Amino acid sequence: MSLEHPFVDIHCHLVPAIDDGAKSLDDALAMADIAVSDGIETIIVTPHQNGSYAHNRGDTIRSRVTELQQDLDHHQIPLTVLPGADVRIEDGMIEGLRSGDILTLGDRGRHVLLELPHELYFPLERVLDGLDGANMVGILSHPERNQGILKQPALVESLVDYGCLMQITAGSLMGTFGASCQEMSRWMLKQGLVHFIATDAHGPRSRRPLIRRAFEFTAELVGDEVAAALCCENPAAVAAGDDIEFVAPPVKKLGFPNWFSWRKAG
Repeated sequence: MSLEHPFVDIHCHLVPAIDDGAKSLDDALAMADIAVSDGIETIIVTPHQNGSYAHNRGDTIRSRVTELQQDLDHHQIPLTVLPGADVRIEDGMIEGLRSGDILTLGDRGRHVLLELPHELYFPLERVLDGLDGANMVGILSHPERNQGILKQPALVESLVDYGCLMQITAGSLMGTFGASCQEMSRWMLKQGLVHFIATDAHGPRSRRPLIRRAFEFTAELVGDEVAAALCCENPAAVAAGDDIEFVAPPVKKLGFPNWFSWRKAG
């Protein structure tokens, strides 16, 4: 299918030598080339904040993103980068978001990319309430890769009902993270529980910034309109600081497959 709007990636570790993503400027430039070739025109770069990356402060990330944009322009790579963060949920997070020391996506003060520990789930309602009190909205990154959620898929629907948005990883749909994550992400798509597909890219050789194959698969699974919304329109709204307008209806209401209870996350 032809794209009416370009791809926008809201989760990508493109800033060099700041976290576990691009290790150098050369890596970042190579990743940017890959992204542009795949049809991505805008990336919200999301270095890790909090947890093991407490040293990554808001102004540091803003400055590094400005430098990265200058490097991209110098190398004539037609990619726009915006500041953001992959925020580990911990005490003091809301205060940091309010002050700007912890970054919202696009630095717009509206959407927050929330990261749970991969190995467990803990209740998010209080976090979501705190964000709502600050006029912010939580986007849970890669729920399909969280082992606690894999064991209790009903958590996803309850979180969406509570106002949390969901971002799945393009690679999960294509099997990069194993069968359980792949089936979970595809089940979420069919249930209408996905709001964004993003790359969560970390390098130019593995976990690359690719989204087109996931876009095409999504179009085949749940239709062109949903694919365009999840890969283009909804991410573009976040980049602009606007509320998303499209929420996919379920293709059909499905029960919870029994593989959730016994397969481990990939």
